[in-house]
Amino acid sequence: MSFSIQLPLVLFFSSLFIHVSFGEVVCEELANEACAFSIASSGKRCLLETRRAGGGSVEYQCRTSEVVVERMGDYIETDECVEACGVDRKFVGISSDAFLEPQFSAKLCSPPCYVKCPNIVDLYFNLAAGEGVLLPELCEKQRMNPGRAMFELLSSGAAAPGPLSGFSEDIKAASAPSPL
Repeated sequence: MSFSIQLPLVLFFSSLFIHVSFGEVVCEELANEACAFSIASSGKRCLLETRRAGGGSVEYQCRTSEVVVERMGDYIETDECVEACGVDRKFVGISSDAFLEPQFSAKLCSPPCYVKCPNIVDLYFNLAAGEGVLLPELCEKQRMNPGRAMFELLSSGAAAPGPLSGFSEDIKAASAPSPL
């Protein structure tokens, strides 16, 4: 093959993969197996959704959510964190219902997850806050007395100010006394 034919082919194939070389993550281009717990280049979380296809079958698709993660983007969660935190990449949507399972809270609060997987912890920190629960407090109670932590979670009637962003700053803000 002559050089004049090879160059256009090389340029064409390079253009197909250019976003990969720049590390760009686009949710709609991710495989379903990598979608959940990923963050697009825009800083928005990727979310696995279902839709009805022809013939009544259900198809999965990766979409960009409106949830913005500050200080994090271009991120696909590692298999190690998915395993350590007890989450499943086949989750459709994300719900705080997972907190009702003691095994989930134990894995989420375990050092391999809580210390090494800030993306997943940030996500569930915000979900817990939406339910009026502070994740650092839940994890401390989980370490001290797992049964009591679950009881307090189930009986919590406290209202949270709403989901927060920026995990490390949220922990500081949550532990600071509130002005009266």
